[in-house]
Amino acid sequence: MNVWYSFLIAFAMYSRIPVPTVEWTKERMRYVFCFFPVIGILCGAGVWLWLLLAGRAGFSPTAAGLIGTAVPVILTGGIHMDGFLDTVDALSSYGDREKKLEILKDPHTGAFAVTGGCMYLLCYGGLMIRWAELVMEKGGFPKTGPSLMLGAVFVMERAFSGLSVASFPCAKGTGLAYAFADSARKTVARSFLTVWLLACAAFLIWQGGVGGGAAVVSQTAVFFWYYCMAKEKFGGITGDLAGWFLQVSEMAGLFVLTVGGKI
Repeated sequence: MNVWYSFLIAFAMYSRIPVPTVEWTKERMRYVFCFFPVIGILCGAGVWLWLLLAGRAGFSPTAAGLIGTAVPVILTGGIHMDGFLDTVDALSSYGDREKKLEILKDPHTGAFAVTGGCMYLLCYGGLMIRWAELVMEKGGFPKTGPSLMLGAVFVMERAFSGLSVASFPCAKGTGLAYAFADSARKTVARSFLTVWLLACAAFLIWQGGVGGGAAVVSQTAVFFWYYCMAKEKFGGITGDLAGWFLQVSEMAGLFVLTVGGKI
């Protein structure tokens, strides 16, 4: 039953999909990260379904791509974008480690967060427009192979994010990242997440060849950059930093698939 509860908690925490409410006990949170990548499947399916509906409704790729930019945010409730904005604010302060951690806790949104968020969404929207141009078929289904590759990127970044919480040191002894890390069966979580990662990497390379391999490299490079940045600037990871990583990783994967990859 704890496995089932972990599944429900993962969806309750990382998506806006209604699920039965359960009490978040330490025992029930042990396997949450094993199911975190499933939210990536949800996001990939959501983008695919939207592009299908947009194509049949006669939307232009520009309109479909711009609205498609909002689909992952809507499905996740913006939890990762919140972490991205807080981290941009903290990094832009150029303060010491304690100052940066204090900014992460501040509920107010600073000017750098707003600027960074606008820049991120403009770039993401441009890439999503290009993605819609590549995969949309007028009146038909979006191209299957590329759509599955984008879904694999959504899954892979979440597997990496979960692996970071199960493996990297936490910057502080409080907060959601610490609570999940403290409750997790880390050996089990790392094993499951590694399987998710290997499966996604194999699929991307099989489906996309050089382009798919480039997507895997981009995800892995951002993961190691995230580790070095978090350790140097914050002394470890937090929930906000994990959200920042996921958004940056998503942008990198989409960029490679649309610009540098072979569809």
